[in-house]
Amino acid sequence: MYKALYRKWRPMTFDDVISQEYTTEALKNQIISGKTAHAYLFTGSRGTGKTTCARILAKAVNCRNMKNGNPCLECDICRDADSGALTDIVEIDAASNNGVDNIRDLRDAAVYTPERGAYKIYIIDEVHMLSAGAFNALLKIMEEPPPYVKFILATTEIHKVPATIVSRCQRYDFRRIKAEDIAKRISYIAQQEDLQLTDDGAAMIAKLADGGMRDAVSLLDQCSVCAEVINAEAVSNAAGIAGRDYLYDILDAISDADTPKALSLTASLYDMSKDLTRLCEELITQLRNVMLIKASPETADKLIVCMPDELERLRAIAEKSDLSAVMDRLSALQECREHMQRAMNKRVEFEMSLIKLCGNVKNTPESIDNSEIYDKIKQLENKINSVPRAVPANGQQMTEQPEVLEASAAPADEKIVPTIDIKKLKPEDIIPCERWNEVLDEFKKINPAVAGSLDGSVAGTAGNYIFITAQNRFFMELFKVKENAAALGTAISNVLGMRFIIKARCATTVTEQKNLAEQLIKKAMENKIETAVENQ
Repeated sequence: MYKALYRKWRPMTFDDVISQEYTTEALKNQIISGKTAHAYLFTGSRGTGKTTCARILAKAVNCRNMKNGNPCLECDICRDADSGALTDIVEIDAASNNGVDNIRDLRDAAVYTPERGAYKIYIIDEVHMLSAGAFNALLKIMEEPPPYVKFILATTEIHKVPATIVSRCQRYDFRRIKAEDIAKRISYIAQQEDLQLTDDGAAMIAKLADGGMRDAVSLLDQCSVCAEVINAEAVSNAAGIAGRDYLYDILDAISDADTPKALSLTASLYDMSKDLTRLCEELITQLRNVMLIKASPETADKLIVCMPDELERLRAIAEKSDLSAVMDRLSALQECREHMQRAMNKRVEFEMSLIKLCGNVKNTPESIDNSEIYDKIKQLENKINSVPRAVPANGQQMTEQPEVLEASAAPADEKIVPTIDIKKLKPEDIIPCERWNEVLDEFKKINPAVAGSLDGSVAGTAGNYIFITAQNRFFMELFKVKENAAALGTAISNVLGMRFIIKARCATTVTEQKNLAEQLIKKAMENKIETAVENQ
């Protein structure tokens, strides 16, 4: 019966594992010295040798004739382990055995001594798939296992493994395998299998494998039945990366700002049942290639995966745009890809993105009418400049002082008699009004148009006087209107329960208030511009 190449050529010893020298040497030294840990955690991307090293380690610690840290592959332990008949090595797929009951069964069986070897080894593949309850069940026995039990955990998503599990293991990170190492290994396999693999074919397989040895050997296996001579073109055809002219046609249309062409190509692909989500991902991949060509033209051919003729088309596309434009398009497509996951109609979302990429939607506020804002600025400046400045008799300019205003909030026919002599009043005699915020809330109900001018103000009382310190000089102008003063007096009376003589002052000078007004106006303009851009 035919056996897949990736299974047939799976490494049997640590010496066969490529591009993981640090990990394999460390494990061999532990086996030779007899200082193996009770728990290991192997992590890395797919096809880098995690499960393979776990199996080799499990064989080596039980091998009767261990050779320099490697299993001998000749004793009954090694042979039975390779055939899956050794009961002392238990391999568990956590993706399908991820419940609490599965781990409880493991824990119950772990109390029994090994039948033939020195250790009972539990290999838990894709351990991140275990449920929270299963991790909790595994935790105790991993912390204090019997002396004859060892655990080897393997995962591609280390961030999903609880820290309590990681901290009880010796962790080894498996790197992506170098492209040259993959090319060398599959060339050796092809030679042993009497396959005609060319150097460019091996290099293409190594690039497509993206650091995974299993993917590379599987692709070689696929190519072996598609072509007698496995060259770059045969690999391209087998991997399905040939005939992708539509991608470069769309990128050309985007670079040329040819919206009708881009939409027409998309419609044709949609009619041919092309998955638009996949199309967006393919465009992202090719735009990444364009970005690398722009950013590093000398090394781009080593960083991207494509056929030689495709590289020329990518270079031609790269010449039409600068790097910032390419990166903006890449960001827009990635944003489109995220939106397509939630979009009701993926085609609409993708076409909207294409229209934006072709430059049909302006992103600059060129048509915003600022005349209204400028008019308000002019009015405010005139009002600020019209405030009289105090000048001393000697003609020298004096420091600006806050304006002080006195007013009574009582109706015209009601006279409030002062209960204290204000001339003898000291600053320490004024008591802060703790309910001033309540007064402001009440004032907003009575006269909301004026109440905003008291934002940030504070107040204090002494006798039947209330002293208000405002932050906004325009409050002083508004308060000169009797109706506004009366409304504030009513609000104070409603909250504090009595009538007060109101004295108000502004805490800022004319210059300070002018600067504050300019800041507020600038912020209002920015908000209006942002709103206009969003509406476009």
